[in-house]
Amino acid sequence: MTKEPLKRAAGAAIALVLLIPAAQAQTKYDPGASDTEIKVGQTVPLSGPASAYAVIGKTQAAYMKMVNDQGGVNGRKVALIQYDDAYSPPKTVEQTRRLVESDEVLLTFQIIGTAPNVAVQKYLNTRKVPQLFAATGAARFTDPKNFPWTMGFNPSYLVEGRIYAQYLLKNHPNARIGVLYQNDDLGKDYLAGLKAGLGDKAKMVVAETSYEITEPTIDSQILRLKDAGADVLFSATTPKQAAQAIKKVAEIGWKPLHIIDINASSVSAVLKPAGLDNAKGIVSVGYVKDSADPEWKDDPGMKRYLAFMTRYYPDGDKDSNLNVYGYITAQLLVQVLKQCGDDLTRENVMRQAANLRNIELDLTLPGISVTTTPTDYRVNKQFQMVQFDGQRWQKIGGIVTDEAKE
Repeated sequence: MTKEPLKRAAGAAIALVLLIPAAQAQTKYDPGASDTEIKVGQTVPLSGPASAYAVIGKTQAAYMKMVNDQGGVNGRKVALIQYDDAYSPPKTVEQTRRLVESDEVLLTFQIIGTAPNVAVQKYLNTRKVPQLFAATGAARFTDPKNFPWTMGFNPSYLVEGRIYAQYLLKNHPNARIGVLYQNDDLGKDYLAGLKAGLGDKAKMVVAETSYEITEPTIDSQILRLKDAGADVLFSATTPKQAAQAIKKVAEIGWKPLHIIDINASSVSAVLKPAGLDNAKGIVSVGYVKDSADPEWKDDPGMKRYLAFMTRYYPDGDKDSNLNVYGYITAQLLVQVLKQCGDDLTRENVMRQAANLRNIELDLTLPGISVTTTPTDYRVNKQFQMVQFDGQRWQKIGGIVTDEAKE
């Protein structure tokens, strides 16, 4: 062998040696991540007063099964570890500590409910564990300055409340509004948003009454609002109480314009149990496609969703917006993990979650996409006003975008 080929061979060997540490340096792991697996944890109310939300977790688990069958995310399988917290904050604390300290998950994902998320927010931020896409729209979950490790998914309850106020001021300027609200950050944010949106017309709210989620019924609260002379009822509730309110309003023959928040807008989990005829005319907001609406029968995203449900969650109700919600949240999690590449550190998870750019999900309405920044953690800032016609939600007007800084 001449000197020149020897030099080339030596140079190639040196280059190979130099490449090995560089390649290794590009792969970074925190607890819960490895060459083969990404561990993600969540609590779900599989039992208890908010068990209607259990299907969200079931859909998300099915989605991860599909992703893993397709090879995982960047070659790694996603291990979604789920525990039942019964929508009880003390149980959420117990199970979240188990996820972080025993299971050593890389991040928590879609912990369901406002009060459960409040219970673990400081703990997760102190431990610097991502509280990613928390299933709540309370303002404290889109506050990167004070809680940099927390990012909510749901549209802001404050913003949603303002949207309802704008609707009422335009279409029912002389309304007498009665508000039923859950006595936690969910209900209080909705009430604050409504009043802020009404501005100097906030006196349109003639009565407000709260309930605890553990109360068996809200019958007395409904009677109180009716007796106050309200002709608009705003239910800032979760599914069980929303269904109870719809049924009670019909039972006593009260005919208010009834507005329900997006958390309680499921046809299968709320409106059907309450009676579709009883629910006719109810107003809410939406941001996802309705799988029961023929409008979307040829939509590519809808086709992917329906194929997923048929194969991976055949027992699930494909027309439930709770399952639609589970699907799009899981899809967005996978997007974040893909963006992380081989840097599967908790810090990079939050960095990628805060740098989403015009991400279109399969089931969000056309014109609605996800954009986040390090100073704006709001995932959903766009809404569509809708009204229930007795069978499905019908759109009212166009997409409303909230430009305010929270």
